[in-house]
Amino acid sequence: MAVSVHSVIDTNLATTVSSNRFYRNVTRRRIGSISVNCSVETTEADRTVKLKNGNDSLEICRVLNGMWQTSGGWGKIDRNDAVEAMLRYADAGLSTFDMADHYGPAEDLYGILINRVRRERPPEYLEKIKGLTKWVPPPVKMTSSYVRQNIDISRKRMDVASLDMLQFHWWDYANDGYLDALKHLTDLKEEGKIKTVALTNFDTERLQKILENGIPVVSNQVQHSVVDMRPQQRMAQLCELTGVKLITYGTVMGGLLSEKFLDTNLTIPFAGPRLNTPSLQKYKRMVDAWGGWSLFQGLLRTMKSIATKHGVSIPTVAVRYVLDQQGVAGSMIGVRLGLAEHIQDANAIFSLVLDDEDVNSIQEVTKKGKNLLQVIGDCGDEYRRI
Repeated sequence: MAVSVHSVIDTNLATTVSSNRFYRNVTRRRIGSISVNCSVETTEADRTVKLKNGNDSLEICRVLNGMWQTSGGWGKIDRNDAVEAMLRYADAGLSTFDMADHYGPAEDLYGILINRVRRERPPEYLEKIKGLTKWVPPPVKMTSSYVRQNIDISRKRMDVASLDMLQFHWWDYANDGYLDALKHLTDLKEEGKIKTVALTNFDTERLQKILENGIPVVSNQVQHSVVDMRPQQRMAQLCELTGVKLITYGTVMGGLLSEKFLDTNLTIPFAGPRLNTPSLQKYKRMVDAWGGWSLFQGLLRTMKSIATKHGVSIPTVAVRYVLDQQGVAGSMIGVRLGLAEHIQDANAIFSLVLDDEDVNSIQEVTKKGKNLLQVIGDCGDEYRRI
């Protein structure tokens, strides 16, 4: 039986406002017999956010550099060029990098970056660099030694004593070994080998079950864009109740939400830009499920009008729109390190303010699309369908 988010009781919300520095929301919740104490601090400039659960906390940049693109399929990555590019992003204030154990050399590149920063930058600079990684194991028996062994591999590759964040993914909900894995990860956190425990692609029901089992997760990374608004239908409600935050990916849909695909017709062979990366192919399928290319063109035209009004790009509008959604702490933009850069567009997100007219015009288009919660299922269900 599904666990209702309305089973959450004993709610107390305290809000403290600082006039100059940040807004702080402290949320204390009780889910069943488990007390959850989460908070989020947002700087006035909207650049960084502090994720917290109890005594665990991590400050990250709200626009994250996604490193799935290092895993192959987006062009050959030169190691030296990639690390130089990572330094440029960090120097520009885009200092949070998201990776995974299976993203090709991503963790190794981060390890090289960290060593460069240790040698070439002041100590306070190092404190701003954050590396968020994921562990995506097969659904085998989760023993303490097995979990420890795999986390030690990431620590070695990233050349850190303690992982800033370990985001856990699990393929098969019929196998409740994910609870064992998360308990072992929590033990490693208590030992100082992990600073914060988080999730990726878990649905609302399982997130609540994890919290009820006393696992102090600070965030859940999910697919979320102006097209894919599934996280706002169930997940955001639970996040509001518990203080767990969302980190989003697919927010620019692999580049589909950009000027490059405006006024193009992909139904005619070779007439438009090629869908020549795994992310473009993946998110084109999301467009098809949502409403098709013609409706998507209407969305791009609307977002282009908004972008022109504010002097920014379509991707900048796309990310700002999602960052403004309930429960969202940060949004990811994939980086093709050494091949292409979007530092200027990314930094423009922090100063962009979408007004009611902008939001209403976007929603006028998106409401014409299908409800992807009904088509696909809850967050992460696209990875668990047979």
